[in-house]
Amino acid sequence: MADKPCCEPVAMNDCCNGATVLIYPCSGSSDVGEISDHAGRLLTKEGFGKMHCLAGIGGRVPGITLSAQAADKILAIDGCPQDCASKTLFVAGIDGFASVRVTDHGMPKGKTPVTDSNVRTIVQRGAEALRASELRASA
Repeated sequence: MADKPCCEPVAMNDCCNGATVLIYPCSGSSDVGEISDHAGRLLTKEGFGKMHCLAGIGGRVPGITLSAQAADKILAIDGCPQDCASKTLFVAGIDGFASVRVTDHGMPKGKTPVTDSNVRTIVQRGAEALRASELRASA
């Protein structure tokens, strides 16, 4: 069985003109990782893209990696300055993506409650980053 992208294109809202958009939150174990995870899920629910499996990128799962390589736009949502989502994509040879870091928006790691308001802030920043980003050259 040949490796192929694992996901069908998803319908997008007007943010990205029908581009295939994948969202990779860090989903780490801290409060800001949880905020990144919730933001990725809400961005998906609201039609900005499709949350995708960052662990699959790290594990070099062929179909998941091919999907990322083929995406028109990618958003990495990093929880903290460790930038695990962005670094995981970069190490896998995936570049040209937009990124948002939760701690850059007044939410210190270990001290930030996971609230709807905090999640919504990151959703707004993620949507802005996607709107501002260009289509990926490698897509």
